[in-house]
Amino acid sequence: MDTRHVPPETGFRGALIGPVLVLATLVASIISSFGAPLIPTVARDFHESLSTAQWSLTVALLVGAVSSPVLGRLGDGPRRRATMLGGLAVVTAGGAVAALAGGLEMLIVGRGLQGVGLGLVPLAMATARDELPRAKVAPMIALLSVSAGAGLGAGYPISGLLVDAWGLAGAYWFGAIVSGLALACVAAVVPSSAGRGAADRLDWAGTVLLALALVVSLVAVAEGTEWGWGSPAIIGLLAAGVVLFAVWAVQQLRAENPLVQLRLLRHPSVFSGDTCAMVLGVAMYMVLSAVTEFVQSPRSGGFGFSASAVVAGLVLVPLSFLMLSSSRALPVLVALVGARGVLALGCLVAALGCGFFAVFHGALWQAFVTTGVLGVGLGTTFAAIPGLIVQAIPAGETGSAMGFYQVVRFTGFSLGSALTATILAAHAGGDGRPAEGGYVMVLWISAAICVAAAALAWFMASRSTLPAPVESAPRRAAPPSRTGRCR
Repeated sequence: MDTRHVPPETGFRGALIGPVLVLATLVASIISSFGAPLIPTVARDFHESLSTAQWSLTVALLVGAVSSPVLGRLGDGPRRRATMLGGLAVVTAGGAVAALAGGLEMLIVGRGLQGVGLGLVPLAMATARDELPRAKVAPMIALLSVSAGAGLGAGYPISGLLVDAWGLAGAYWFGAIVSGLALACVAAVVPSSAGRGAADRLDWAGTVLLALALVVSLVAVAEGTEWGWGSPAIIGLLAAGVVLFAVWAVQQLRAENPLVQLRLLRHPSVFSGDTCAMVLGVAMYMVLSAVTEFVQSPRSGGFGFSASAVVAGLVLVPLSFLMLSSSRALPVLVALVGARGVLALGCLVAALGCGFFAVFHGALWQAFVTTGVLGVGLGTTFAAIPGLIVQAIPAGETGSAMGFYQVVRFTGFSLGSALTATILAAHAGGDGRPAEGGYVMVLWISAAICVAAAALAWFMASRSTLPAPVESAPRRAAPPSRTGRCR
């Protein structure tokens, strides 16, 4: 039975669907933010280096990169409600595991389980599209997009406040409680999607290959400094990562129902948009990690502000607020400077934010300015990329294109987190703490990445005008081609 012919829920239960989906979206974004501000606390509590503690953030992003397309496939058609419930159950269990962890290894396992929540946002949007009256779909999808960003801004200070009050375990127990509440609400309110079309088979081979390729590559990047970049282990891991990605790409091109539609990359706009999303994701998480760790560095080391985890979280609030605010200006900016101009300008503004803190980092207010400027640049760019991709492909490929967009973004986030750990470890002093030059190096590399993204956007992006992100989205995308080819 086609979903478009199923009437939306009405009455009291129907009125609660929207708020419950917003709650689930907030849970996903808040849980994902339990990383950067807590890294120094994780390192201290478990007697590990900052580079090793960084895995408590990287692993959640890594799982998110894989879980987004997997949950999208599992949640297609009749299995959406069951997939949302299963995903929230895993996130809840992950919070409990992280809270009870007696060592870093178990904490990383818990954080990996929590990372599954990053794949819930597309499911919430798809549910809103199918279960709400047509007039409420566009406003609700916009609200869900805002909620995802707002949750990131709220999660950093909330996690910092909880750590100060109840310790590291208290922050993770909070995550478990909130995700458990979302699980109960979804179970009570979101209707079953059974009987709504045939479910696609999950590409298990593609899932396993993608996960292995990402894990192997990120381990090599994160541990390169400690193990030695010329060591057989690192060379072997890097070579294995390249081979695994190549095998995965071939497998995806030949699969009847692939995890992602790689053939869409033949469109220049899709290729440039996804590439920009990945490199900007790298830069974003390099800055998030570096700035939050820098402000918490003790002043006795000659730099830093000895800030608490709460203050480190508050430093990132301008990033989230201005990402949301600047994205609202997308239609006006596109009309003024065009699609290429928006992408290139956004990347250059983000580079300016990175370079500002690399030069000026003697006062705490400068960290707030940095994240605010970065938020303006990333807000316009990340808002523009989906429209650039969607306008370049057939409507029936929208779902696959957005699924791959999520994969490359989370891959960029994961790589940025791991790369930061590598750079800071290479600039560690005798006490094991990163030197000031390490943080400056991270910021300059981030700025260079943003400039490269600007050049890519200018020379490769489409010259056509972008549609408005929400209003131009179709109510329901047709399923991908069973052959994996663009129609």
